[in-house]
Amino acid sequence: MVEGGVFMMDILFFTLISLLAIATFLALYRLIRGPSAADRMVALDAITNVTAGLLILIAFLSGRFIYVDVTLVFAILSFVGLIVVARYLEGGL
Repeated sequence: MVEGGVFMMDILFFTLISLLAIATFLALYRLIRGPSAADRMVALDAITNVTAGLLILIAFLSGRFIYVDVTLVFAILSFVGLIVVARYLEGGL
């Protein structure tokens, strides 16, 4: 171990959190400025996927792996919601 130095895992976690934040802001921009409802729905799906990745990262950092189960339920509900909205936009509901 290096005393007073930055560990490799710290750099990795900082990089991952930075990339997730950038992806969230880009998707949020598309959610606000999207020219169509389909663009907004894709942006919202991207935000939920980034949130799922963040929850997995939090589960790993905290050592509480119950968050992985919560993330799986969140991702499944997000997918089902996306399918319902897509069917509605298509005129199938």
